[in-house]
Amino acid sequence: MKRLSPILGACLASAAATSAHAGEVYGGIMAHGVDTPFTFETNEEGFDLQAGVRSEPIEALSFVGKPSLYAFGSVNTAGDTNFVAAGVSWKVDFGPVYLRPGIGLALHDAPAFRVDPATRIRTDLGSRVLFEPEIALGVPISDRVSLEANWVHISNARLFNSEQNPGIDMIGVRANLAF
Repeated sequence: MKRLSPILGACLASAAATSAHAGEVYGGIMAHGVDTPFTFETNEEGFDLQAGVRSEPIEALSFVGKPSLYAFGSVNTAGDTNFVAAGVSWKVDFGPVYLRPGIGLALHDAPAFRVDPATRIRTDLGSRVLFEPEIALGVPISDRVSLEANWVHISNARLFNSEQNPGIDMIGVRANLAF
């Protein structure tokens, strides 16, 4: 629990700071450490519980498609990597569904140095600050509620550490409640 305190504190501070301008809140569950072409094995497991806030689309940024600001926290049920993230996302309508790509930065609490004992390969994430691209496919359920299938990736893209970048992918679902 000691490891979670800074993450949860940052998440609460982010939520409090943005809630005055929140367009919606969301929560979801994600499979943690999903094997995709964007990651290497980190030997992490469990599920992530995520909760966050998203602003209304920013009209002043209409020249880049009116993105929304977001902030969320992710807690791993197996005691592996937890993180907070913040960034911008766009909602693009396609008839009865929408696509929501986003990009942000994440701060995590994974070990700074970790080696797989079987392979002797480093499995740490290479830096404390990571890029956090994500994409969701959503469907409105009502005027205020929508459901999304989403993918979230965290890694340093080898920009913060040219030798180390296993990354972690999460895939899951989340529910959004608009104000």
